[in-house]
Amino acid sequence: MHDTIRRDALAGSLLTGTWLSLGQADAAEMAAQAGFDWLLIDHEHGVSDWRELQHQLQAAAAGGSAATVLRVGAVDAAVFKRAFDLGVHGLMVPDVRDAQTALQVVDLSRLPPLGQRGAATSTRNSAYGRDYAKYVATINDKLWLMAQIESSEGLAQAESIAAVDGIDVLFVGPTDLGIALGLGAGSPSDPKFRDVLLQVAKAAAMHGKAAGVLARDIEQAREYQALGYTVISMGSDRGILAQGMRQCAQQLRKLAS
Repeated sequence: MHDTIRRDALAGSLLTGTWLSLGQADAAEMAAQAGFDWLLIDHEHGVSDWRELQHQLQAAAAGGSAATVLRVGAVDAAVFKRAFDLGVHGLMVPDVRDAQTALQVVDLSRLPPLGQRGAATSTRNSAYGRDYAKYVATINDKLWLMAQIESSEGLAQAESIAAVDGIDVLFVGPTDLGIALGLGAGSPSDPKFRDVLLQVAKAAAMHGKAAGVLARDIEQAREYQALGYTVISMGSDRGILAQGMRQCAQQLRKLAS
């Protein structure tokens, strides 16, 4: 799946994902085994460090063929390069507000002549040098880049961001975008927010890109899909674990009654 994830996204295939926030290799392996198409490792609000990221990537590869995407905290050449050296299949960049930032993301992500990122000959992304020539020849076509639309500025510039060659997905952050627009947590059942979601989906489609979003539950996922969203994530290792523990505790407390 990770070799074709970008092509599949641009072709409009439904791609299902989940969030990894705990920095735990076991969670990454379990998520890969569960059958998701892609796994988002969160370095914006998650807790993992670089060593834990490497372990998560290794565990995900052992668990299945899901593509791994790192959500970075900022647009930073050193951060991008280190993530790619470790072998992530794509990046999610939060709060992209204009085409200039989107162009910078692409420039720092792609190898020459399409960008300025350098590549070492013995890093994990090229099987520690074994597949270096193949990696350099193919990675620009495979690399998956998502720009998050989370602000009123980003929403206003959604079409110009989608027009940037190399940005593959406009990914809505419902909570941040909803709050920024004065619409609360940003639910697809809110007619005003639904109009916003349609605006982003249309901007993506206009330029042959995909629209993505994080759904809270399967009902929301269906609503998003109906609005034209095809890159859909649901749940997180942290949220699923917390919810499962609460359910167990509640069920056990019922024994007392």
